Amino acid sequence: MSEAFTRSASPADAGLGLLPSLDPLLREWLPRQRWFAGKGRPVTGFTLAAVTELLPSDRRLGLHHLLVRAHQPPVPGAAAQPGDCYQLLIGAREALPPRLAPALIGHVEQGPLAGRTVYDALCDPRPADVLLEAFRSQARIGGLRFERDTGQDIRSGLVPRPVTTEQSNSSVIYGDTFILKLLRRIVPGVNPDLELPLALAREHCPRVPPPTAWLRADLDGEPSVLAVLQPFVQGAADGWELALRELAKGEDFCAEARALGRATAEVHTALARALPTVTLGRAQLRLTVDGMVERLEAAALAVPVLRPHVPALRSAFTALSDLADEGRTWVAQRVHGDLHLGQCLRSPDGEWSLIDFEGEPSKPLPERRLPQPASRDIAGMLRSFDYAAHSAGVRAPGWAAACRAAFCTGYAQVSGEDPRTDPVLLRAYETDKAIYEVVYEARHRPDWLTVPMAAIERYATPTEPF
Repeated sequence: MSEAFTRSASPADAGLGLLPSLDPLLREWLPRQRWFAGKGRPVTGFTLAAVTELLPSDRRLGLHHLLVRAHQPPVPGAAAQPGDCYQLLIGAREALPPRLAPALIGHVEQGPLAGRTVYDALCDPRPADVLLEAFRSQARIGGLRFERDTGQDIRSGLVPRPVTTEQSNSSVIYGDTFILKLLRRIVPGVNPDLELPLALAREHCPRVPPPTAWLRADLDGEPSVLAVLQPFVQGAADGWELALRELAKGEDFCAEARALGRATAEVHTALARALPTVTLGRAQLRLTVDGMVERLEAAALAVPVLRPHVPALRSAFTALSDLADEGRTWVAQRVHGDLHLGQCLRSPDGEWSLIDFEGEPSKPLPERRLPQPASRDIAGMLRSFDYAAHSAGVRAPGWAAACRAAFCTGYAQVSGEDPRTDPVLLRAYETDKAIYEVVYEARHRPDWLTVPMAAIERYATPTEPF
């Protein structure tokens, strides 16, 4: 094992003085990151959950892995919660080369890194290479456990390059072979972003890249996933960018939507084989509907423009509970949980893959792991077609409706069940998704609020075609 992996430290020793010296820098830097979950509220302090030295600080390049809780005032009206835990990879140099200027955190004035410049080391090839070598050698460094599928080879010498597009996590591509997804907001427990791809790999489902390696550590006494290394689909096109490109050219997207429907059904079918399914009856559906109604009422309080539509939207949910009261049941299974065009990749040979099984990061981990009707994923994709049609900057009447129909047709070709044959269930999940979008856009992108509101007006008119 290399020397980089022989030195490690716990919060009691290496952390002594390190976090206080970084505190003023992190208070400024952390809230600016795309993946910081507590935007709009100041950071009042930090608590160190764990620190591990990956490269010694007394060298030209020092490297520390930190799990840090950021403390903030509670959301108004909400109960106080422990600070969110974030994963940081902190590099330390005497001076930062120009190529790393965008990764700058700041200059340390005191503590063990006094006089050095610290930065987000995931943007630097050398620290990124340290991580890949740790996966290759299945290293144990302090509390960090680098594990891998021994049936897949990880060769050294792959040149790392960071993914610069803004995401809720951070990624590095190694050559054209692997992509590493480093989770930023860490939640204790089993993470579906590793759990579900591993289950699909056991089912030999070709629609999801099988995990090659993963990083774990204990947080609050529970094993937690920190990162996942997967094969990189070379030359793949992001579904969102592909849809916008075809829209801009005035090209039809129905063939791709149909193929994407088939791919989604293959994943759902494999998940239903790999993991337990449950039957949702009256009691279970009541809980689901109650949650939808609660989200609607909370959204109406937060976004006043939604309030006139509340009675009609509520009826979309109560119609579902009425069916359950009549004895109707549904099958629930593990699903993707946050499916949209941006979570899909099309390879150069035209095959679609689904990625990012983390679910909606804002929801508690136990909720993300609950079995749900497949319509939850389908509704997310149908809403994504609607977003694409409104985002391309061109008039394309009927484009979204045609893609929605093609997706459902493709899904039915594989699963044997067309989602449109259960319109009450699908309307409820699409309505729930659109309500979530209204709140998100009102808070983060007010100029986009018209997109989900146009859908809200449709969903509030039951006679409109779905």
